[in-house]
Amino acid sequence: MSELDLDADVLVLGGGLAATWAALSAADAGATVVLADKGYCGTSGVTATAGVSHWLVPPERRAAAMAERRSIAAGLADDAWMARVLDETWRRLHAYDLPFPAAVNGRRPYRTIRGPEYLRAMRRLVKRAGVRILDHHPALELLADADGRVRGAAGVRRQHGGGRWRVRAGGVVLATGGCAFRSHLLGARGNTGDGLLMAAEAGAELSGMELSAYYTPAPAFSTITRSMSYLFGTYVDSAGRELDLPPAEGRVEALARALLEGPVRVRLDRMPVAIRERLRRVQPNFMIPFDRRGIDPFRDLFEVTLRGEGTVRGVGGVRVAGPDCATTVPGLWVAGDAASREPIAGAVSGGGAQNSAWAVSTGTWAGAAAARAVPEPRHRLRPLGRAGMRPVAATSALSAEEVAAAVRDELNPYEKNLFRTDAGLRASLDVLDALWPAVRGGLRGSPVAIREAAALVAAGRWAYRAALHRPESRGMHRRTDRPGPDPALTTGLHIGGLDRIWHRYAPVPREAVAR
Repeated sequence: MSELDLDADVLVLGGGLAATWAALSAADAGATVVLADKGYCGTSGVTATAGVSHWLVPPERRAAAMAERRSIAAGLADDAWMARVLDETWRRLHAYDLPFPAAVNGRRPYRTIRGPEYLRAMRRLVKRAGVRILDHHPALELLADADGRVRGAAGVRRQHGGGRWRVRAGGVVLATGGCAFRSHLLGARGNTGDGLLMAAEAGAELSGMELSAYYTPAPAFSTITRSMSYLFGTYVDSAGRELDLPPAEGRVEALARALLEGPVRVRLDRMPVAIRERLRRVQPNFMIPFDRRGIDPFRDLFEVTLRGEGTVRGVGGVRVAGPDCATTVPGLWVAGDAASREPIAGAVSGGGAQNSAWAVSTGTWAGAAAARAVPEPRHRLRPLGRAGMRPVAATSALSAEEVAAAVRDELNPYEKNLFRTDAGLRASLDVLDALWPAVRGGLRGSPVAIREAAALVAAGRWAYRAALHRPESRGMHRRTDRPGPDPALTTGLHIGGLDRIWHRYAPVPREAVAR
């Protein structure tokens, strides 16, 4: 087995959009940077499979864009953060030569870019900046000095005989993505909340974890989810009766209720011809599953489902504790889907747009801030990993895959996560809480699989515990036993802890509430 021991100014964990922007920003600041990715940087994660749009708004239109976002954020977004993200995204995307579509009528369409080309370009920029990329090097745990400051991470080398790696650094950026709870979402197999678990073990707080019930339509035979395309559909139930679904707001809930009654089919016959023609160019993988089955989705009925996207297209994640994306733990910064998007999304997130802008901006700020940290590689470091890393008892009879499947069965069914109730949340928490001692005691499986299972259980417990402590419906958090919002709960909800989970309410900045 091949061991790897490195020193760097900055260590970035992850390999997607936020991670590459963080690595580029740190390198531009003059830091020596190592990027360690669970997969292959440039192809791993959900961005690599998508057509990516950005919240890219010229200065003269930003007030209107913020007002639009504020109107749907359910009182939880922050105007100052929205303004900063709009400004940084505009600046960064115009500063680099990225593969946006060719100019039309003299204007280059900067808002939309195909995911595969985007991340390939980001990998080239990162390598050109001198960043050392460690592909297929999943991180298992953070490392800290005697004062509790995070100063590196360690993991395994998947393509080097299972050897170990360790990187000591002045600062660490967590850009490991969100948690999709193994919902069969394309590109999200590795999105198991690893970064959330590592951050919590270091003492970091999370926020917005109750806002993790995002569902997106997809063909029943495919993992490719898309929101906008399915707004143009005609839906019928198993008896062939056309369903009267709301045009936008409430559409997913109505479709989910119909799916609980039986199969639902759809044809996308209402999609304008101009959009149909653009689909293959902007989102080429959208048509692949139909082409393989000889289905014309604009003419033929096909079975549809909803796939959960957890915190990937939800909101929750590690709490951003400062304008530079610092966490509550010294030496640790967070970016992208691993960071709670509440400051710009409030209680309602979505695909692309704000999420992509959040990745670009938070990656930039976190990378630059980590580059300012003072590296002291001679410190003796202690590993922080616990759950699944250092068993406290004899190995459980459960395997990592059995635990992951159990989490999937609690966090994805519509009746459990989309339509929440006090009784339902408590029943699911009974299952998840019972899994935690088994995870702590030790599971059967590879080190990576065991840590993924531990992260899935931890993320599920935070999500449902937070949902229990928000007895109202707000944004994507829907309590069917508490259908309306409670003005007294126009507040953030911070959560943390592992064996014992704690929570507290936190006020939203006055500027956001006043407008």
